[in-house]
Amino acid sequence: MNFYELKEYLDFKANQYNNPNFIEADPIQIPHNYSLKEDIEISGFLAATIAWGNRKMIINSAKKMMQAMGNNPFDFVLNASTHQIESIDNVVHRTFNSIDFQYFIKSLKNIYNNHGGLENVFSNNSEQNLQNRISHFKKLFFELEHQPRTTKHISDPQKGSSSKRINMYLRWLVRKDANGVDFGIWNNISPAELSCPLDVHSGNVARALGILNRKQNDAKALVELDNALRKFDKTDPVKYDFALFGLGVFENVK
Repeated sequence: MNFYELKEYLDFKANQYNNPNFIEADPIQIPHNYSLKEDIEISGFLAATIAWGNRKMIINSAKKMMQAMGNNPFDFVLNASTHQIESIDNVVHRTFNSIDFQYFIKSLKNIYNNHGGLENVFSNNSEQNLQNRISHFKKLFFELEHQPRTTKHISDPQKGSSSKRINMYLRWLVRKDANGVDFGIWNNISPAELSCPLDVHSGNVARALGILNRKQNDAKALVELDNALRKFDKTDPVKYDFALFGLGVFENVK
């Protein structure tokens, strides 16, 4: 396919999968249970944090996280006592355990009380590059006393990671979606700044389509993929995540 044929194909596939039916089997269903901005961004952040592996297991684990917070994540983050937080002992998703979850709640509380909330942390920074702002976010997120093991649950683009889960989370909160999947409730970051959540599915499809050459799904591959997708749509490049993911997961393109 030439450039225009490929763009038409990707636009068609993005539109095919970017619809409310996508929500039913995706972790984005967790924040869709809420209407308050802070509940959406906190539940979304926690669901995205554990978004690796089987999607049904991810959703079930995320639901347990919400239940542990009384299904009121923002209220729990702000008002739960240290004893209440440290009493949580039934949250486990693969290598993410209750110790990690307890720290995440404490850190989120610190972010809302002392740093203006999640949106402010990702948008209020002198660093223009959004991937570098993700690195800044990680440093701030772990400014409290923590166990070293917990830091692995937030990736760092400056250390070579494609940061798939955080880029997916940012897509959820930033992208202005007329089809009702992504929320678009963060106004201080432009959708044009977003990067595609690069994982094994989107990476394999991008290579099959000839828009990604690098074999590893790392930060360098993300830059290459971003540059390609921005040529198709510079204002909303990550809409093509729906196309790449859908082709990989539902149509088994490799």
